[in-house]
Amino acid sequence: MKRVFGVKKDKEPPASIEDASDRINKRGDTVDDKIKKLDAELARYKEQLKKTRPGPAQEAIKARAMRVLKQKRMYEGQRDMLYNQTFNLDQVSFAAEGIKDAQQTMSALKSANKELKGMMKTVKIQDIDNLQDEMMDLMDVSNEIQETLGRSYSVPDDIDEEDLMGELDALEADMGMETEGDGVPAYLQPDKEPDLEAELNLPSAPTGHAPMPAGAQGEDELGLPAVPRASLRG
Repeated sequence: MKRVFGVKKDKEPPASIEDASDRINKRGDTVDDKIKKLDAELARYKEQLKKTRPGPAQEAIKARAMRVLKQKRMYEGQRDMLYNQTFNLDQVSFAAEGIKDAQQTMSALKSANKELKGMMKTVKIQDIDNLQDEMMDLMDVSNEIQETLGRSYSVPDDIDEEDLMGELDALEADMGMETEGDGVPAYLQPDKEPDLEAELNLPSAPTGHAPMPAGAQGEDELGLPAVPRASLRG
């Protein structure tokens, strides 16, 4: 049966953009090599024309040069066509790569979206608002506790600041009057001993014996008339 109907040949896989581009580039390189050979041949004919005198020989060289020049123009047209095909393939390849990148980006976004939805299920905005409210209440309570602990027990709360300012001004005036005399405030001067006699208004004690009148006799310590003492004269 195989000899009669033959065997079905396997289809070759379609060529990729990279394979087609590589094949066209190889063809372009082959055409470039042919053009270089024709350029070298034209340069040789050009030198021969310079050395040949006008005549049948020169005309024959011109004919060969014209033929080579036509081949060169043909190969250059093929090369330009191949370059255009390569450019088109490059554009298609670039578009295909862009689509692949877009597909990968979409796949990554879908995966991230799925994970984000799963995470958002565990987080509720109402819970966050309630937590923020509780934190604010706790901070207020903490501030009240700190103010209560920092309150001074010796200072009453009903003190008038204007009265305190008045007392402070009066104290500054008194200090100014005290420092006008000797330049030292009274509270910095040494303490003086109190004068008790001046405070009690007592008479001062006698410091000597009062003179006695003539002919009067003094008294001794017992209140008796004192006996006059005789003086011894030599």
